[in-house]
Amino acid sequence: MPRQRRAPRLAVFQLQVTDVTAPDPALKAPRIRLLGAPHSAQAFEIRDFLSRSGVAYDWLALDSSTGLHPVESQRLPLCEFPDGSWIDAATVPAVAARLGWITKPRLATYDVSIYGAGPAGLSAAVYAASEGLKTVLVERQAIGGQAGSSSLIENYLGFPQGVSGAELAERARQQAARFGVDILQLREGVYATFGDDGIHVDMADGSKLAARVNICATGIEWRRLQLAGEDRLLGAGVFYGAGASEAPMCQGETVYVVGGGNSAGQAAMHFSAYASAVVMLVRGERLADTLSDYLVRKIAAAPNVRVVTHCEVAALQGDASLEAITVRDRRSGAEQTLPTRHLFVCIGGLPNTDWARDTPIARDSAGYLLTGADVLAAATPARPWPLQRLPYHLETSVPGSFAIGDVRHGSIKRVATAVGEGAMAVAFVHQFLHQA
Repeated sequence: MPRQRRAPRLAVFQLQVTDVTAPDPALKAPRIRLLGAPHSAQAFEIRDFLSRSGVAYDWLALDSSTGLHPVESQRLPLCEFPDGSWIDAATVPAVAARLGWITKPRLATYDVSIYGAGPAGLSAAVYAASEGLKTVLVERQAIGGQAGSSSLIENYLGFPQGVSGAELAERARQQAARFGVDILQLREGVYATFGDDGIHVDMADGSKLAARVNICATGIEWRRLQLAGEDRLLGAGVFYGAGASEAPMCQGETVYVVGGGNSAGQAAMHFSAYASAVVMLVRGERLADTLSDYLVRKIAAAPNVRVVTHCEVAALQGDASLEAITVRDRRSGAEQTLPTRHLFVCIGGLPNTDWARDTPIARDSAGYLLTGADVLAAATPARPWPLQRLPYHLETSVPGSFAIGDVRHGSIKRVATAVGEGAMAVAFVHQFLHQA
């Protein structure tokens, strides 16, 4: 188990350390300090978690040219807290527990359980709890979902200068907590059973969670490149999504962003403030076919952002960390190997619905959850809709089980839409509970 005690003086390492965090006017305030190897995947996981959770920290990259005793190496990454305590061989669960974020359910049964704390799930939690429902929100990673990793959301109503995904998620988390939502972070449901008394979920940690109604907002997982060495290099040069916490480590480098959607465009613009050059690798013919117009114009005006179309990443090179990528022209088949230490993959995703495989909840061929009229269209004599009334718009094939946000078949992949569906789902929850 990771140790927790008073931190020794950092001189114990006898190493030069470099603070690569961007200048921050709040630097004088107590902050978490994280020490680790420059290309440590374990350290990246903690940095990414802290960034997406809105926690101020300093990243101290140990100089890789300086020798380190094997016993001392095993202590990394090391996380030091403002009170002087520290954890060596730190992990995300250990850091979250030290911050007091690992909690247990207060109630044996809730009115509504919500799985997934992206914009849709957070919205549902705020509206449910504010209207008097006993609400629990379960999130297996950082609050905010994929939107939480976005460096800047510019087209969300009410934020004319834009807002980072992490800030928007933190504001929503605080709002949910103020209304009394129980937030279970770094928790995951692995199996669900449905009955007349509601939903019963077996959690990954062995505990159980029960609720009269549930809302699924589990979102999507980033699609992989399916290349050799991809898992080995994850967090050590290969990143999924915007990777906002990694941007300060890209100073003076050439970084590559794979994808042509809004997530890729937002990532490219964010990295352009740090990297010497940002190259977007796009499979299609034109960026405008898949990207919002305001981002197309911003990218065209950025002097250090270049767009390469009709191409794909064919191979990854590197042992302990990424060293180069091979890019293939999809028309001619010609390949070119390009040195880089940072590759960010933003090529869409797959729904996080493996948990529904052995349940009565119907999914489409891609794995998205069917709701409303789509439930009736997919019903068969062997698996009919069980009630005389029609399913509510956001209700799945199991009465009292709702789906919102990106995980839902036919959803519009926008933050505003996800927030709206969260509020709408709570209205249907009230109708269901009144009829129960």
